[in-house]
Parts: sequence; C-alpha cells; structure tokens
Amino acid sequence: MAVTGSAAALAALLRVLAADRGAVDELVRAARTHSPEVARLPAAETRRYVEALLAAGFAAYERREDPGARDHTEARRLGADRAVQGVSVAGLLRGVQAGRARAVELVVQHGRAAGIPDAVLLEALLTIDGYASALERAVVDGYRAAERELDGERSHRDAGTRLLRRLLLGEPTGEEPDPLVRFGLRADGRYHCLVCDTGDPLRVRALARRLSGYGGVFGMVQDRLAGLIPCLPPAGLLDVEVLVVAAPARPLAEARVMHGLCVAALRAAAGQRLRGLHQVTDLAGETVLAAQPVLADLLSSTMLAALDPAEEFHRELASTALTWLDHGQRLDQTALVLHVHPNTVRYRLRRFHELTGMPPGPAETGDRWTVLQTVRWRWALRTWLDRR
Repeated sequence: MAVTGSAAALAALLRVLAADRGAVDELVRAARTHSPEVARLPAAETRRYVEALLAAGFAAYERREDPGARDHTEARRLGADRAVQGVSVAGLLRGVQAGRARAVELVVQHGRAAGIPDAVLLEALLTIDGYASALERAVVDGYRAAERELDGERSHRDAGTRLLRRLLLGEPTGEEPDPLVRFGLRADGRYHCLVCDTGDPLRVRALARRLSGYGGVFGMVQDRLAGLIPCLPPAGLLDVEVLVVAAPARPLAEARVMHGLCVAALRAAAGQRLRGLHQVTDLAGETVLAAQPVLADLLSSTMLAALDPAEEFHRELASTALTWLDHGQRLDQTALVLHVHPNTVRYRLRRFHELTGMPPGPAETGDRWTVLQTVRWRWALRTWLDRR
C-alpha cells in the first residue's frame, strides 16, 4: 500500500492493523505473556476482546471523538468477565497494558515503514493514548461493578452451597437448623438433583442463573455445579455444549443418593463425550458398566485377545462390530451409518468372527442375540476401542 505522510494515510494504516490477524496475534501474545492469570484463559476469548477494542479505538480516532464520551461497552464487559473468572484487577491490567504497549510499538514500526513522519505519528499516538486510557478506566469500571454484583450474590450463593453440601454430601452446615425456606424448598417436597460438567466459570454462572429461574438452589459441590430443582427446564433452553445429568424428582431424604447416582452417570456420559441434558435413568447401562473398570478390562482382553490395537484394520473391524450392535444387528442400518455397502459390513463381521469367535447375527442364523450376549460384547468392544 503506497502511503504518504498524511493523517489520512495514518488512519488507513490503523484500519489495516486493526484487521491484520498477525497484529492481533501479537497483542494477544503480549497480554498472555505478561499476565499469567490471563494466560490461563482460552486464547480465543482474549483475541475476541482485542479485536473488538482495536476496532472501536481506531474508529474513534478516525472520527476524533471525545474519549470520555464514547460508549465503552466492550471494555466494561471485558472487565466484568475477568471479575467473574476470578482474574485479579492487577492481573487484568497487566494484560491490558501489555497489549496497549505492543499496539503502540506496532503503530510506530509500521508507520515509519510506510513513510509517515514522526511528528504525525507522535500526534496520533497522543490521541490514541487518550482513547486507551478511557478504555482502561472502562475496563476497571466494569470489573468493579461486577465485583459489587458478585459480592451480593456470593453471600446468597455461599449459603445455598452450604445447604447443598448438607443435603447432597451429609456435611453439617453450622447455621440455623432448617434454612430450606430461604431457598424455597420444603421438607416434604420432591426435587430433581442435577450435576453439570463444565470448567468454564462464565458458562457455570450463566447456567446457574438460567436454572435458578425454575426455583430450587444451586452451587458448587465437589468442583461441579449441582442443584436441587422442583421441575426441569426444557433441554433446548440449556447450553448445548454443557453436559447436564438430572435425576427424577425424589424426596429430599433421597437427595444424597440421587447426587451420587448423578455424579456416576456424569462421569460415564463425559467418557462418551456427550453434551446437553440427559436423564440419569437413560444413562443407567453406561453408569453400571463404567463402575466396573477391572471387569471391563478383563472382558475386553479375554474376548478380543486376537485383536492387535496397533493394527488399523482390527480397529476398523471392532468399530464396525460395535456399530452393528448399536443398530440392532442390522446390516443395512450399520452400512448407512458407516457410509459403506452392506456387503462390506458383512465381510468385516465375518473377519471379526474369524478372529474373535463372536457369534453370527440374524442375517446368518435368523436369531438375534440375547440381551446379556449383546451387553457382554458391546462392553468389551467399547472398552477395547476406548483404552487401546
């Protein structure tokens, strides 16, 4: 791009830098390098804010807006999100200021390379500095506002967590004998127990707020979001990326047992990379099988001893057999799922039978397997494919 030493050329250069993925990468890297707390967060999240703040700042420069009068919504949201994520204000500012310093270096470096005089660059940097300072103030304002909101929520949340730990884990609360009424619970009520598998604090908070709209109490129990709720929300209203396991509504006296079942089912579902809302009853088989890892290993190593885990063809055979079992021992359905011809499925199953002795299916004998036969082979196959 041919650039002269004019303010218009500098504005054009700033637009290019704001859209330059490499330049954004450098700012993200600077923020994460100088702030270990920011570095613990997903890089994509830092990038999203860098892009938004750069675009807003350079647009304001072009329009010569008053820095204090500009809407700094994104900057306030950045501060609020970092407060929720537990990043200290010092750690937040280290990241912001490191990115700001690197942005100045890039403007000077690219400006000089484009032939823009130092006087023009200096005037621009002084103007940009005013916007950057306003952005920093907005970031801190957003952080402090979120802190105040969190402090108000924390007292209520802590009391709810203590109540949940009493109901779900049997721990003493050390407070009034019956705090149920404070959270809208009744001793004779029936409640669904829920546990959620997510490590993102923002998603945990958003999910807890959404679930709280249906009554009940929620909190962090054993490093998971857990709760008791009188009725389940529609699955479509929850974050589809978060795994949630729910038990049927049961009396409060059974909450501890239900919580144990939900945690076990959650582990089994997480092992299968499931997402969304699932009933603990729908995960009964997976939960029971996952509770016997030694038996599962014995089963797979005995029944599939002839298979070599390093042999890709053997893995293909095992995967085909598992898909066949999961689809009612039907060749046509298995072929459809695997995107192959039914004859290919028939050939793979025959080779698998030759290697392992797995009994033939209805296509060969006309008889389907018993439930226990299916469970044994499916369990062995699933374990072999997951662990090898």
